[in-house]
Amino acid sequence: MPFTVAIIGRPNVGKSTLFNRLVGKRLAIVHDLPGVTRDRREGRASLLGMEFQVVDTAGFEDDGGDSVEARMRRQTDMAVSEADVALLLIDARAGVTPLDRHFADHLRRLPTPVILVANKCEGKAGAPGLYESYGLGMGEPVAVSAEHGEGMYELFEALRDHAIKAGALTEDGENPEEPEAGEDDDPTRPLTMAIVGRPNVGKSTLGNQLLGQDRLLTGPEAGLTRDAIAVEWEHKGRRMKLVDTAGLRKKAQIYDAIEKLSVGNTIETIRMSEVVVLVMDAAAILDKQDLTIARLVVEEGRALVLAINKWDVVDDPQTALKRLRDRLETSLPQAKGVATVTLSALTGKGVERLMDAVVDTWSNWNRRIPTAQLNRWLEDMIERHPPPALPGGRRYKIRYMTQAKARPPTFVLFATKPDQLPESYSRYLVNGLREAFDLPGVPVRLYVRGGKNPYADKDG
Repeated sequence: MPFTVAIIGRPNVGKSTLFNRLVGKRLAIVHDLPGVTRDRREGRASLLGMEFQVVDTAGFEDDGGDSVEARMRRQTDMAVSEADVALLLIDARAGVTPLDRHFADHLRRLPTPVILVANKCEGKAGAPGLYESYGLGMGEPVAVSAEHGEGMYELFEALRDHAIKAGALTEDGENPEEPEAGEDDDPTRPLTMAIVGRPNVGKSTLGNQLLGQDRLLTGPEAGLTRDAIAVEWEHKGRRMKLVDTAGLRKKAQIYDAIEKLSVGNTIETIRMSEVVVLVMDAAAILDKQDLTIARLVVEEGRALVLAINKWDVVDDPQTALKRLRDRLETSLPQAKGVATVTLSALTGKGVERLMDAVVDTWSNWNRRIPTAQLNRWLEDMIERHPPPALPGGRRYKIRYMTQAKARPPTFVLFATKPDQLPESYSRYLVNGLREAFDLPGVPVRLYVRGGKNPYADKDG
């Protein structure tokens, strides 16, 4: 990765919190006690579609010799020298300290460009420190709240020119290494597929049919599977990992301590999977518990496929399918177009179509849309149906959209008065995204943020 950003600053200003925010995981330990971070920690970060390497460093200490603090300081200096740009973090709530001034002077003498970032600017308590930081002579500070995720657009804008210079972004804002639709970061890694559902709907029987062997314990007794059982195999030359899980009953019906642990294990499996196959009994399609499980899958951002088992014993297939479609339309609109496969786990009929649906849904879940293409689509959507006017008759301005990440497809819309964009208009855009870019059946997330188009004043 060509673009590296180092986060530096005195102890306890929120460096590790910002690091975790950028990498999207709690990789660095965060604590109120100063000096928790001692070594450099690196991670792959993503900010509004811009990919880069971020380095969390130990707090700057004004110490010499061979003490632990001095060795930590040398590690931090090394991180700065190797970075394309450094973020000097200050605590806006504490104000500018003598140590902040000392290290601002030190950094000005180094060749690495530095962006001043005032952290903890949520609410009004950070305002005095933010204004005071102008006196450090390092240009306009970027106001953020690493803990609450505020100011990330402004941070992106501050980093943009440095990213272009390092080759991490093109002049028109594209990631030059951005994968094509459906392309995975690591094609050798198996696709993880969880099989979930109520007890005794045929989850383990379906798993055995997919694996081609009696690998999973089955029987008429409900609750045979307790642990989540993971088995790897190949489907049409592609590596797969199937995870069979314990049945999920209504919470009020769970009394057994082991079953409670099994349920927790199943929920964790859903969170760690890519595609979740919800198995339902054809005699009771999409009942209340099925809907609860489906909503959990969507809320966790996983790709969902519905498998209707025991279809070979259904008396009126057309009526059953119509009832299912109506139920999905009214009760699960957040997974519009979800793939639905009818099958018999016992005989194997329809199982091949299930695997085709799993792979197709996984590709949709991984889809990335180039920024330029996304904004051409946005212009057309606004022209066809402009957003409603603001109170007082002023126009509501939507400026720009970017895909922040895939898995699931997540988009950020920049607009004036983000809190006043009606939910109905957000739904209009999400439905348009699904239709225009072929995203059926996967969660599509749209966040509205304040800010201007970062490319409005740029040439090219």
